[in-house]
Amino acid sequence: MAIRVKSRSGETVEQMMRRFKKLCEKEGLIKDIRRKEFYEKPSERRRRAARKSLNRRLATTGEYFTRKEEK
Repeated sequence: MAIRVKSRSGETVEQMMRRFKKLCEKEGLIKDIRRKEFYEKPSERRRRAARKSLNRRLATTGEYFTRKEEK
């Protein structure tokens, strides 16, 4: 998963860095690094995944409710 950026003719270092950053963002590297920056307990990981799936499901069905309505 090595990202390589070769310089094009007449390209400045700033332009190369911009292309490199865009490639990293496209690959999801930045998001992955931020997620792994601190240790996450397995229970927190499961809770985050469950919350993400709930939000995804609610977004597709168009149902939105608050916590009081949930009970």
